[in-house]
Amino acid sequence: MDFASIVGFIGGLAMIILGVLTSGSSITNILDLPSVFVTVGGSYFSLWIAAPMSQAIGVWKILGRCFKKFEFGEEKTVRDMVRLSEQARREGILALEDSLDDLDDKFLSKGLHLMVDGHDGSAIRAILENEMAQTEARHMEWISLVNAWAGYAPGFGMMGTVIGLIGMLKNLEDKSSLGPNMAVALITTLYGSFLANWLFGPMGNKLMWQNGREMRAKDMVLEGVLSIQTGDNPRILATKLLTYLDPKARNTLEPELLKD
Repeated sequence: MDFASIVGFIGGLAMIILGVLTSGSSITNILDLPSVFVTVGGSYFSLWIAAPMSQAIGVWKILGRCFKKFEFGEEKTVRDMVRLSEQARREGILALEDSLDDLDDKFLSKGLHLMVDGHDGSAIRAILENEMAQTEARHMEWISLVNAWAGYAPGFGMMGTVIGLIGMLKNLEDKSSLGPNMAVALITTLYGSFLANWLFGPMGNKLMWQNGREMRAKDMVLEGVLSIQTGDNPRILATKLLTYLDPKARNTLEPELLKD
């Protein structure tokens, strides 16, 4: 599980509750079922207009990804590529074929299979870059949908506010209804802002971060495969790949891979 997302989810909710309680109000004052229908239900069903049904239904699963921790095994991948580079220099590229299916990184395995099959560097780059582009395009479709939901929610909050104001204005003669109607009008605006700024906006950013990290890991693999294909010295390969890692991982691996 992604601990940061869980802390953010619970912490954001807790701060809202504390804000309500410390202001002298109560939780029941901000709970309103009609406002939920307008903001959550209305903005969600807008996605059915904005996207195919499969995506409108599947968006719930995508939101769940924000609470999962994804590891792309960059450190292990660097070690594997340096080891394979050393083997290729000793025994030749064809000697790598027997060990490729055991690799955890399927993208790396695919690139090395292309290399073993005799494809030149330009063909390997074109194939792997196309796969990366298509993967990222699929990710961006989902991210755009989540961001769209974040944009629709405040609008439906304003719609709920207008609905509440209409109810208030139509019953001006009933003084006792003015307060409750005004409260409902304001609650829908709160819900719309809450959905956009506490949930869907941050979730879209988390998905974007996950996509960026995955693409960086794949780009590292691409450069590593091409380096092996051109016969680079394993030390040069290691130096090149280490630039893709964060400082902590880089400092850990440098003594191991660049030792004399």
